[in-house]
Amino acid sequence: MVTLVVVAAVTLERLAELRLSRRNAAWAAAQGGVEVGQDAYRIMTVFHVAFLMACIAEPLLLHRVSTPALAAACLVILIGAQALRWWAIITLGPRWNTRIIVIPDAAPVTGGPYRWLRHPNYLAVIAEMVALPLLGGAWVTALVATIANALIMRIRISTEERALGAQWARAFAHTPRFVPGGSRDGT
Repeated sequence: MVTLVVVAAVTLERLAELRLSRRNAAWAAAQGGVEVGQDAYRIMTVFHVAFLMACIAEPLLLHRVSTPALAAACLVILIGAQALRWWAIITLGPRWNTRIIVIPDAAPVTGGPYRWLRHPNYLAVIAEMVALPLLGGAWVTALVATIANALIMRIRISTEERALGAQWARAFAHTPRFVPGGSRDGT
C-alpha cells in the first residue's frame, strides 16, 4: 500500500514536471532555443513510464515486500532525491526542461547544486531508480532500471554536454558529474 501511494505521488510529481517543462520549452523557443536528442527523449519517456508501472507490478505480481528498515531508508533517499531535483529545477528557472533545449550564447548556470555537480537532476534520477522499486521489494525492477537508466543517461548526457558547447565545458571542466568531490567523469 505504501509503495502504491509513493509511486502515485512520484507520478503526480512527474506530471507537474512535464507541465512546467512544456511552459519552459515555449519560453526557450521564444529565446531562440534549439532542441536536440529528440529520439533519445522518446526512449527515455517510455522507459520512465514502464519503470513506474514496474515499481507497482513487481511487488503485486511476485508478492514482494521490503523490510521496514529498507523501506524507511528508501523513503528518505526518495525525499532527498526530490529535494535535489527541485533545487536544480529552481536554480535553472525557465531554462530547466525535460528535453535538451539549448539557448544560443546563454551563460552556463553555475549556482545552486551546479556549484558541486554538473548533473544534479540526473543524480536524483539515479537515486530514484534504486530507491523507488526497493521501497516495495522490487529488486528486479531496481536492478534492470538502474542498468537501463545508465545506458540511457550515457547517451543523454553526451548529447546534452555536446549541445551545451564550449562555454559550458569550460565552466564545468573541474566539476564532477554526480559525486561532489569526485572525478570529472562523475565518479
